[in-house]
Amino acid sequence: MVKITPFEVEQWMDRYETTPGVINIAETCCASISIDDLISLNTDKSACSPLQLSKKLTYGDILGSEILRQRVASLLNRDLNHHSPGLEPLNAENVIITQGAIAANFLAFYTLIGPGDHVISVYPTYQQLYSVPESLGAEVSLWKLKAENGYVPDVDELEGLVKANTKLLVLNNPNNPTGATIPTPTLQSILDFCSSRNITILSDEVYSPLFHSLPASPSSSTTSPAPPSILSLSPSGTEKTCVTLSTGSTSKALALAGLRLGWIVSRSPSLLRAIASARDYTAISVSQLDDQVASYALSPSVLPALLERNLDLARTNLALLTEFVEGKYSKVCSWVRPTAGTTALVQFRNLNKGGVLVDDATFVLDVLDKTHVLFMPGSPCFGLGTDFKGCVRIGYACETEVLKRGLELMGQYVEEHLL
Repeated sequence: MVKITPFEVEQWMDRYETTPGVINIAETCCASISIDDLISLNTDKSACSPLQLSKKLTYGDILGSEILRQRVASLLNRDLNHHSPGLEPLNAENVIITQGAIAANFLAFYTLIGPGDHVISVYPTYQQLYSVPESLGAEVSLWKLKAENGYVPDVDELEGLVKANTKLLVLNNPNNPTGATIPTPTLQSILDFCSSRNITILSDEVYSPLFHSLPASPSSSTTSPAPPSILSLSPSGTEKTCVTLSTGSTSKALALAGLRLGWIVSRSPSLLRAIASARDYTAISVSQLDDQVASYALSPSVLPALLERNLDLARTNLALLTEFVEGKYSKVCSWVRPTAGTTALVQFRNLNKGGVLVDDATFVLDVLDKTHVLFMPGSPCFGLGTDFKGCVRIGYACETEVLKRGLELMGQYVEEHLL
């Protein structure tokens, strides 16, 4: 019987996010939008409605409509010419549409991994990325990200993690829960390492391209360029190859979690055929309604305004959270400031008890009980119960007024119980 490890963060969310009167700053999506909001963002005022109401609701295209798959490909092609001008642009044939990124990741693991395989996964990250390979019988080594390194993976550590049977390396860029970005040079080094050892790379890019707060480039005063999709890089050396795949969805950076629509993208036809075969056992197709709305959201006349809306929201809200963590409550808070995505990992200490780390699970529940503010505990949800003690994950890309109120009430709690 397959051993299924409890999915801690999802169980915590399911248990507490419906608390009456909850002020939810645990949510990881950009503040959700409606179809009316999407229409208002469209710069082509002559465009048709997102939904073709006269279209018959058959199963539709099994792998997703061609227009949606082409628009997903275009999203990942955004930096192709800058980073790898010799690579062919991705197209609809490189894309399979799934029920969210969670289904995309599961299908990739189900297709690629089995007993006797070894997987390396960045850590911390979304628990699915290491627990599902374990449930499929693989051995998993955690590539532990360090706060002192800005939660950027240290490629020099890979040599000590890799084994003769290492089949897959799992990345998450931008990272959940830290909000850290893997820079392009690091991605290139990872790709070269895996290419020389025939290791496939799965990059969960569900928070891409929400790179809103990248630091200034060391060589200039301008912001460092955002990293591309793993599919827009090629291994150094003309003779080298590496199988890579990227997963994503409309949920996080596009504020459309209710569509339940995601994708797998790869340049490997054989891998895509295998994934498509595995997919036949789990889904016939995604909803035609979801497909239509997602196609509309990713259209050239909507996507730029939608991304700008979400980037502005993330920057505005991150400034509020920064003032809380680095300003007013810096005596009890510490973090690595996020550079991308929607989440932050913040550590709390109790000065009333000599500066000891809070028990994050107890802390989260006590804050919820006393203030109705909800965020996630770091240790049980992202640290296997042992790591990231005293840390909590805060989702700061909710409605700005929700975050303001949540931080106000958290501040009152901190002043009463921790200072």
